[in-house]
Amino acid sequence: MRITKILTLLFMLSAGTTVMAQTTVKGKVVNPKGKGLSEVNISSNGYAAKTNGSGHFELYIGHPGEFVLVVSAVGYESRNIQVQPGGLETRIAELVLNDKHNSIDSVDVVGYHTVNDKKLAVGKGGILVRDLPQSVQIINAQVIRDQQVNRLSDVLKNANGVALGANRGGVNENFYARGYSLGSNNIFKNGARTNNGGSIEASTLESVEILKGSAALLYGGVSGGAVVNLVTKKPKFEHGGEVSMRVGSFNQYKPIVDVYGPISDRLAFRIVGTGEYAESYRDNVESKRFYVNPSLLYKISEKSTLNAMFDYLKSDFTPDFGIGSVDGKIDQRVGRSTYLNTEWAYNKTNSSNGQLAFSHDFSSNWKLDLNASYQQYNRNYFGAERIQAKADGTIPRALNRTESEELTFNQQANLTGTVYTGTIKHQVLVGADFDQSNTKNYAFNIYAGADPSKPSTAYDEINVFEKDSYKSRTDIPETNLKTRTATDIFRYGVFAQDLVSLTDKFKVLVGIRYTEQKNKQSEGYDYAKDSSYVVENKTKDGQLLGDKKESAWSPKFALIYQPIKSTTFFVSYANNFTSNSGYDSEFRPMGPSIIDHYEAGVKNELFAGRLTANLSWYRIINDRFAQAIMDESGNVPDANMKEFTGKTASDGLDLDITGTIIDGLEVMGGYAYNFMRYLETNDNGSVEGVRLVGTTAHTGNASLFYTIQNGGAKGLKLGFSTYYTGKRNAGWNNTKINESKGEDRVIPIDPFTTFDFSAGYTYRNWSILGKISNISNEFNYYVHENYSVNPIPPRSFTTTLSYKF
Repeated sequence: MRITKILTLLFMLSAGTTVMAQTTVKGKVVNPKGKGLSEVNISSNGYAAKTNGSGHFELYIGHPGEFVLVVSAVGYESRNIQVQPGGLETRIAELVLNDKHNSIDSVDVVGYHTVNDKKLAVGKGGILVRDLPQSVQIINAQVIRDQQVNRLSDVLKNANGVALGANRGGVNENFYARGYSLGSNNIFKNGARTNNGGSIEASTLESVEILKGSAALLYGGVSGGAVVNLVTKKPKFEHGGEVSMRVGSFNQYKPIVDVYGPISDRLAFRIVGTGEYAESYRDNVESKRFYVNPSLLYKISEKSTLNAMFDYLKSDFTPDFGIGSVDGKIDQRVGRSTYLNTEWAYNKTNSSNGQLAFSHDFSSNWKLDLNASYQQYNRNYFGAERIQAKADGTIPRALNRTESEELTFNQQANLTGTVYTGTIKHQVLVGADFDQSNTKNYAFNIYAGADPSKPSTAYDEINVFEKDSYKSRTDIPETNLKTRTATDIFRYGVFAQDLVSLTDKFKVLVGIRYTEQKNKQSEGYDYAKDSSYVVENKTKDGQLLGDKKESAWSPKFALIYQPIKSTTFFVSYANNFTSNSGYDSEFRPMGPSIIDHYEAGVKNELFAGRLTANLSWYRIINDRFAQAIMDESGNVPDANMKEFTGKTASDGLDLDITGTIIDGLEVMGGYAYNFMRYLETNDNGSVEGVRLVGTTAHTGNASLFYTIQNGGAKGLKLGFSTYYTGKRNAGWNNTKINESKGEDRVIPIDPFTTFDFSAGYTYRNWSILGKISNISNEFNYYVHENYSVNPIPPRSFTTTLSYKF
């Protein structure tokens, strides 16, 4: 019996020792490039240690069972690692920490890998893409590098459902998404609105995030097609950089410099700069550009950082309206290279952006982001416009000169956090934003006529078929300032959003926003009279309307179901609003149109996350489309008097595919369909059921790049890309009056497909990459209305030689 008790006691002591087993965790923490990080905090339930100079650490754990390692460092994203003890010593794989303010680097490291497990800045709330109930796409640094991107339009060719609808004058790219023009309100740089007028420089882009569908909850007065956020390169606390030289067809020369590194333990810098000179496949057309983007990142403390960014772009283009139209239609007898503007025409732009972004982590669950920014954009244009020739090819050229100055300020505050009510998890976002903009437009007197004392825009006459047979003028007429008109717009919005995880599989997203906007009456100045005046908003009867004020509520509701971690189904409702000009029958300003968005989709991660395939369907309804009021005879007595009697619809779907199939093989592609049309109009309104001008029926793209990983050819890269642009309508949508008279103002544009081939080689720090674009020399157009008909670029070559240090 005594022996039995002793054995029982020994067994209990042994069991107790097993339960209270101790372990020492050993590992290494590195940055995305594999370099060890020192002074990284490693902790778990009161036990703590730090990494040494090479990034290694040892941490004693005295409690039993599984535990969570919390890995954190100033300026880096924290990680929580679940660890199963492996005896007295537990070794874990290398832990990679991403720069908190350059987290997109994680996308760059894994190439075209799944985006569903990323948190994108465009979503604001720190929510994984798989939990966002709408279509999201990211064009990352690897894509931008592989395709030797120069402009935003080059990037967005990879965004399914976002299409370049027009390129007015060759200097103003206008994109459409889901049937709606993006305009200037829908393009952001690091979360702040930016102007695309000077053609955004791509050399500073780390990535481009596209949030498709309604984003009014987060951004207020944006159109419903998509929001595009440009993420620029950020400072790094490691020395490095790259210099490259890009040359291409039509005398393109573009050096690029990118340098970054620490100034001290808490301050890092980055400078990106480029210059560019390029001629064109179009006669007499050239561009000259200069761009610089310095930025600083200051680590105030372990929990607070401040990022300061500034950029400046000087961009001078030859304004080019392409081959124009002949008798209201496109005539291919006007050659691809035929230039029809004046030989001295110019479009000079200067733009700058400045941002201060402050971030503070109250805890591992709560974070505050503050952002203040400004943008200044100036444009000076002079030349002929509206190339609309008669049937015989003759066109009297008229001149136009304009100058504009835009100054915009934006302030944002976003608080994100995680809380629990019982077992239910809430990912909360509360935010506010403010915008102030001032736009000044200058009008000129032009003295182009025979009498130099009388203003006249008439310049000369040419023939688009026999341009050399006409004696074109080459002088630059005198001009002087006529008027200046200044317009101020103020807007603010407050919003709240909650992603509620009812279970691991069922989630609900709810949100609401209130937005208020005021358009002040414009202030004018007459240079001849040296006097100021107010451009009053008034009715036809002279009743003053004053400043225009409008407001709107923007709700969002979505259901999310994730049967397994790699698959997400969602359905959502949201709306956005658009402003309307004019007034109603009682002379009150027209309110905004509220546009309803319905979307359903599925997001999939296949082959252990190596391939992402996301599909979404949408329907967008505007049943408050403003139309001019007609009298009983069908006439429009006052074009500014309107009523909400029209209706439009936009239906479509998006399919996005990205992935790294095997090591070195990167793929990106997809397809989108859209049908935007009028459903209901008044008796003399636009014809129902016809595709809206500027929208594209089908778009598709596919890119495949393979880099050999081993052997004597290691570093050799081969790539192939193709882009499809479907049928579009240019000109103007026909009205029922046009139809009754047998008139046709629509210009149908045929679909086209282009193919690109790339080849390159990387050896140590050197790399060279070449590309042949539009291999088949496809011929098509981008058309704005019927006077800016710009042929797409022909077959061309681009090569970039780079050195990393």
